[in-house]
Amino acid sequence: MQSTTPSQKSSTSAKRATNLSLSVDVLENAKRLDINISQVCDNHLREVVRLAQARKWQEEHAEFIAAYNQIIEAEGLPVDEWKSF
Repeated sequence: MQSTTPSQKSSTSAKRATNLSLSVDVLENAKRLDINISQVCDNHLREVVRLAQARKWQEEHAEFIAAYNQIIEAEGLPVDEWKSF
């Protein structure tokens, strides 16, 4: 099975038309440079969503992460005694 990159994934995902408001100068320059505006917006929004989801996960699990870190700090890692480095 072949893996897909984010840009490949976005090109094969279902698409929906939407309206965006973009700065006129940026839009004109992008068109002049043959930049695929839909693809750039889709890729950037995908990354923004990924980062927001990661941030939300960290916030939702902050209590557990803090408790786990305290245990590791107090007791060390469970495999520390078998480490050879």
